[in-house]
Amino acid sequence: MNTVGRQTRLLVHRKNLQKFLNRSPRFSGSSSHPEIMANAASGMAVHDECKLKFMDLKAKRTHRFIIYKIEEKQKQVMVEKVGEPAQTYDEFTACLPDNECRYAVFDYDFLTPEGVQKSRIFFIAWSPDTARVRNKMIYASSKDRFKRELDGIQVELQATDASEMGLDVIKSRAN
Repeated sequence: MNTVGRQTRLLVHRKNLQKFLNRSPRFSGSSSHPEIMANAASGMAVHDECKLKFMDLKAKRTHRFIIYKIEEKQKQVMVEKVGEPAQTYDEFTACLPDNECRYAVFDYDFLTPEGVQKSRIFFIAWSPDTARVRNKMIYASSKDRFKRELDGIQVELQATDASEMGLDVIKSRAN
């Protein structure tokens, strides 16, 4: 086979692949909902409310934490629960399910050894050992893309049980 024939076949293959990707809503980024944006890695989309609530937590400090859930039927990440500024870390961890994965953001306030008040925004990928494998796979494949949507995360934690995200772990990672 000559070089021209090989190049022609590659061009035709590339055009056919592009047509397929443009027709498929999973890959094209198109959606019947303008408020969501496609996640190329897993086909999940990120609802605008996720970003808006995070901006409120980061800039206005109107929330202590946000828990995000992937709605498999709608193929998008949604806000599941928002914590009031007065809520504690223990109240936050109590909101995480024992046998399902979640993403969460927690605004942790602390004092430095010099006595200066500081805050760190934690991104927590909660993937308990008791969760279904399919659930773990969906959350794992969507995590990086979702995290990029939340501009301003300072510390990331991956937790499979409560001991991996205890208050002592948060305190040590905050410094």
